[in-house]
Amino acid sequence: MRYLLLIYTTEPSDAPTQEATAEEMRAYGAFTQEITERGLMKAGEALEPTSTATTVRVKDGRTVTTDGPFAETKEALGGFYLIDARDLDEAIEVAARIPAAKRGSIEVRPIWELPADYPQPQPAEAATR
Repeated sequence: MRYLLLIYTTEPSDAPTQEATAEEMRAYGAFTQEITERGLMKAGEALEPTSTATTVRVKDGRTVTTDGPFAETKEALGGFYLIDARDLDEAIEVAARIPAAKRGSIEVRPIWELPADYPQPQPAEAATR
């Protein structure tokens, strides 16, 4: 079953030191390599800070954009991993090993698998949109 592991941490107010950044990158590299070798890794990305976000809403048929995230929170979404785990227990085991779990939180969300007969655009169809 596929799970999305959403990584939430407090955004730093100051830039981390080069040493702290290097240590964090090593920890994430080792974690990513390990779940890739286990065959669990499907995708993953780090996100730019919330200050770069744009929130989009449609009100009365008009598109309204706002700088920043949808809601003020202490912890911000900083990245994600999409994994294919055998069950929730394995997904939780993997989530607990994400380096940011020590200073933030990891939300484990099962992917809602669409029915096989759900209409899906074909690649040529999607490219023309």
